[in-house]
Amino acid sequence: MSSLFDPLIFRSGLRARNRIVLAPLTNMQSEADGSLGHAELRWLTSRAAGGFGVVTTCASHVARDGQGWPGELGVYDDALLPGLSTLSAALREQGSVAIVQIFHGGLRADRALIGTTPWSASDVDGARAATDEDITRVIGQFADAAARARDAGFDGVEIHGAHGYLFTQFLSATQNRRSDAWGGPLDHRARLLRDTLKAVRARVGPQFTVGVRLSPEDYGNARGLDLDESVQTACWLADEGVDYIHLSLWRALDNTAKRPEMHAIPLFRAALSPDVRLLAAGAIWTREEADQVLAKGADAVVLGRSAIINADWPLKAVDPSWSPRRPPVTIADLVDNGLSPVFAEYMRRFPNFVV
Repeated sequence: MSSLFDPLIFRSGLRARNRIVLAPLTNMQSEADGSLGHAELRWLTSRAAGGFGVVTTCASHVARDGQGWPGELGVYDDALLPGLSTLSAALREQGSVAIVQIFHGGLRADRALIGTTPWSASDVDGARAATDEDITRVIGQFADAAARARDAGFDGVEIHGAHGYLFTQFLSATQNRRSDAWGGPLDHRARLLRDTLKAVRARVGPQFTVGVRLSPEDYGNARGLDLDESVQTACWLADEGVDYIHLSLWRALDNTAKRPEMHAIPLFRAALSPDVRLLAAGAIWTREEADQVLAKGADAVVLGRSAIINADWPLKAVDPSWSPRRPPVTIADLVDNGLSPVFAEYMRRFPNFVV
């Protein structure tokens, strides 16, 4: 088993100083047009300075009609390159690998922000069904966004295929009701994600890191997902050049719902080739829990809420006896930890997180 503090080397050749990753976290700290906000820059660079080997941005929309919430970082236009370049340089200066998570909200796009009806695989939950033109366009927009991130100096991109956003909606056996080449059997429902990965890879080449985040099973906004189908999808992505799979598990040490006697991490690890890195997220707070996730077969741990409260988690966790701070915390505590007041207030959405 690798140590948490061993370097993480991706299929692309990219090297991170350790196996601790800052999760892509919604924070609402950028400008209305998607350009980098000062608060977002401060938040992300503070975690790079805190020792995270990989720092991932929040979900960043590749198209205006894919924006999910106010204050969301954008990667949809060359006009955003100055801010993206500033961010990548600041993260790399602190020694972190810099990754942009690229996404489209699909039916979860904010109607008030996009000014039109959201679109998805099918006409469900108030969305209209995607046309072939929509699908062709969005594949190109993801490829453009990845090239834009590369040109801005980032080390890679993570395609957001989890949490009920556009790719999950196509993967879903319940939300995708199409009967054409984009719906029905899994190989059709997974086609949008696979074609997008292939377009991104063709655009950026083999030395730019490309990962995909997946929700393995139904949870929250991710609906209509099957564990075995998710494993198959991950295998297809590996065959088509993905550098890593990021499993969003919500509770990384819990077993699967479909097979309560089995854990997702060894299941995916056994199915994937050894050079495809496996990242796992989900309520990882302590060094001991992180080590347990690696012991199950993950190559790196992804920290969200624990990183929000503990800006220098990687530096502190070198001491195995260190105990991270946990909720509840105050708004002032969060601001002291590098969050803007807007981001701090957003954390009230999580029960018992903020007092």
